Amino acid sequence: MKFEDLKLAYGYPLQLQTSSLSGQPERFSCRLIGCLPGRALLLSVPKLSGKLVRFRAGQKIVVRLMIDNGIGVFAGMVEAQTTEPYPILHLSFPESVTFKGIRSATRVTVHEKIEITSVSDLTASPVTGFIADISVNGCRIELFSDVAELGDMLELQAVVDILGLKHSLVLKGVVRSRVDPTDNIEEGALVSYGIEFSDLSDDERLIMYAYVFSHMAHQDQIAG
Repeated sequence: MKFEDLKLAYGYPLQLQTSSLSGQPERFSCRLIGCLPGRALLLSVPKLSGKLVRFRAGQKIVVRLMIDNGIGVFAGMVEAQTTEPYPILHLSFPESVTFKGIRSATRVTVHEKIEITSVSDLTASPVTGFIADISVNGCRIELFSDVAELGDMLELQAVVDILGLKHSLVLKGVVRSRVDPTDNIEEGALVSYGIEFSDLSDDERLIMYAYVFSHMAHQDQIAG
């Protein structure tokens, strides 16, 4: 797939992956802010602890982005990093983009502690629970309190580990089903809801895709 075929809008969220001096992967979020077709991509410079991340000319970077029902990946090399009139990261133009599809029906089993807030009932207090399984379209959550009815909108929040990096995972979705809990009964779970994701921002969806994809890859390694 050619990069031009993606027809990305300026401001589109991207994830950059580099290696630290110790060889550990490092990931940063940025946005596409410009393009010189066949020559270079112009990206916003990510920040770490409030400071701009410094990249060196010639440094190799792997770029990931969410595309429809999958993830696009391409490699690039830093050509320059400028600060005037504002910070810009100049990355070599990709020769091609590899696409990794994620089937919407593919669900992975997880055990992620979350805080649940009812968007439909603003007077309700947040409660805790677990994500029991998740796909790119929805998830099954198990709670200690019955807080929602079918059709209610819930917001789920957690701090998750994605390949050694901590990210804030925020998911919003509609309650589509209610079933008896199965995985966390021993921990006191009383009710389980099936959630269909909706109203996710590009950044929220990108982190969700990375979270689901990392668990899929981990389970594939175990199965292999």
